[in-house]
Amino acid sequence: MRLYDNLSSGNGYKVRLLLRQLGIPFDRVDLDITRGESRTAEFLERNPNGRIPVLELDSGAFLWESNAILYYLADSTAFFPKSRVARSRALQWMFFEQYSHEPYIAVVRHWIHTGLSAGREAEIEERRSRGHAALGVMQRHLADHEYFVDDRYSIADIALYAYTHVAHEGGFDLSGYPAIGVWLDRVRTQPGHTPIDEP
Repeated sequence: MRLYDNLSSGNGYKVRLLLRQLGIPFDRVDLDITRGESRTAEFLERNPNGRIPVLELDSGAFLWESNAILYYLADSTAFFPKSRVARSRALQWMFFEQYSHEPYIAVVRHWIHTGLSAGREAEIEERRSRGHAALGVMQRHLADHEYFVDDRYSIADIALYAYTHVAHEGGFDLSGYPAIGVWLDRVRTQPGHTPIDEP
């Protein structure tokens, strides 16, 4: 398999992390998204939405959208729950991550990392407020659960871990979310865990 990726991307990290935890060998192609390398005609043939990550399968087919890739890789493995309800709950948390978490926590981090935060102070504060709302939802769940689904590590945890563990880089103080802190440590101890910046 070949993964089109960028090391700073939490969405790319989700896929890298699961591939490593599954022990699946892959080639990684690093794209400089700040220089528009995901917007070239060649890349748009792989993903017409012009975003990373994209996973090229051995068959030559391309998959895009990080959580869809997680679903593909985890299907029929221990990383995807067995029961119908639990599988739906995993997807529920993954939809939550993309709709209520990533647009706020990840976007603020990206703006700060890339120098795009100037002049966006009011928008940043609004996004931080919504990001803290998402963290509050996670904190309440994790206060009574070790993981997000069936108290077992799954792709729901991977999806939410990717940007939560670097939320401080976007100015989010996680000290007020003790259950999240314990969960982050628990995820870091999973076999095959690798840091976000490890190519």
